[in-house]
Amino acid sequence: MDEWMKVKKYEFAWRRHLWLAIGAAGFALAAGCSQAEDLVPLAIKLPAAKWVGTPSTAKVDPAVEVPSDKPRPPLMVPPGVSNVALHKPVTTGGTNKLAEELLKITDGQKEADEQNVVLLSKGPQWVQIDLGKPYEIHAIVVWHGFDEPKVYHAVVAQVADDPQFTKNVRTLFNNDQKNLDQLGIGTDREYFESNEGKLIEAKGALARCVRLYSDGSTVARLNEYTEIEVYGRSPK
Repeated sequence: MDEWMKVKKYEFAWRRHLWLAIGAAGFALAAGCSQAEDLVPLAIKLPAAKWVGTPSTAKVDPAVEVPSDKPRPPLMVPPGVSNVALHKPVTTGGTNKLAEELLKITDGQKEADEQNVVLLSKGPQWVQIDLGKPYEIHAIVVWHGFDEPKVYHAVVAQVADDPQFTKNVRTLFNNDQKNLDQLGIGTDREYFESNEGKLIEAKGALARCVRLYSDGSTVARLNEYTEIEVYGRSPK
């Protein structure tokens, strides 16, 4: 009988331990689901479309992302994320633009009108936005020129902790397939510019400055920027 009682006590203790473990796992799963439910769709105000349909060149060039005929799925981000690049100062590696004109890149005006577009000289060029302080960045959206179907080359998006771009430089997107920007060959695909802009996920990267590169398009060798938005929030 004593042996039988010992076995029962052991079995009871083992079952209790098992149920406690299952309960803890369920609580952790529920907590994870709760955190996921806290995410909200990123609201991006889009400019008017200037062209519709699928460009003919998309059907013959497998290296280029084929434009979708459906709206882009929303990116889920934490609450409190907004465009922290609005009206922030912009600089460039080129010398052909005044600081006042570069501010059009962060002025919130992104319709495909000539007065909203900043033209930079030929060859690899970059523009940089100084957010003024570190932000938890969840997305970058860039509109080059989308007045007609065109593919921009050597598009690279990077973030860093300082305006000199020497501290903690990280690459978030790189479709530079020929290393024109001298930053390494990218693995991302080229894409057609549209009114949706190119959304680049940043996954909460903490950074102060954002820099984007390009090297002309299938339409012209000049570099164009209509607007850049950086969606983030102050770090918790």
